[in-house]
Amino acid sequence: MELNFIVNENKIKINVNPDKRLIDILREDLQLTGTKEGCAEGECGACTVIINKKAVHSCLVHAITLEGKNVLTIEGLEKNGEIDIIQKYFLEEVAVQCGYCTTGMIMSTKALLYKTLTPTEEDIKIALSGNICRCSGYVQILSAVKKSAEKMRGDS
Repeated sequence: MELNFIVNENKIKINVNPDKRLIDILREDLQLTGTKEGCAEGECGACTVIINKKAVHSCLVHAITLEGKNVLTIEGLEKNGEIDIIQKYFLEEVAVQCGYCTTGMIMSTKALLYKTLTPTEEDIKIALSGNICRCSGYVQILSAVKKSAEKMRGDS
């Protein structure tokens, strides 16, 4: 099937099997390898991307559902050679350890901050609940999310 959608502000026109997963389109067809595959079941969150400002597990999204959608991946956060403020605070707060879950955590955070720049700690925990970090970096991750929201609000 011919598929037309947007990835990181770029119009994409591609012929793919309607059942092909978004993660495979990103990694194999578009060479956007920042999105990682962990469990392939939607449980770990490593493959999280944003579609129309909502966090989704790309291993569960089939091509047939992408027509006309707007997809944002970790690669799309960079603007003018600068990393996103969320990425900056993940680095500063040492919320990046092995790095495997990091892209999914950052993308889930971005989706949360699209909804609100004043998330409560409970909001943050809920937003990140679909992402697993095996390096026990949750304290640092929570701090990074809070500082990102503060900076985006203009509090710091």
